[in-house]
Amino acid sequence: MDRQMYHYATVSKALEELKEKGFTVDFNIESARIKECGDCFEIVHIYRYEGASDPGDEATVYGIKSDKGEKGVYVSGDLSFSEDDAARTLHELVIKGRQEQN
Repeated sequence: MDRQMYHYATVSKALEELKEKGFTVDFNIESARIKECGDCFEIVHIYRYEGASDPGDEATVYGIKSDKGEKGVYVSGDLSFSEDDAARTLHELVIKGRQEQN
């Protein structure tokens, strides 16, 4: 799995760049799909944004592709503050990908 990590000044800039790369589906709206079938998605790009003064401002932007060929984005807040099951599923995919690379 060859993931690219990008660093942009803001989350909106990351979303803009991913949209230009064809990541147009908003998977936040379809988060149940990610939760129900995490293995149906591949993380292609990851962008982490850290708030300068408030850890609550942290976010991760995922550029993901579904097994149906859909390319889109998912934005999650800091996992320690999140009750977001889809974000946890994506985080687990990142960990799984790292283990497979080793």
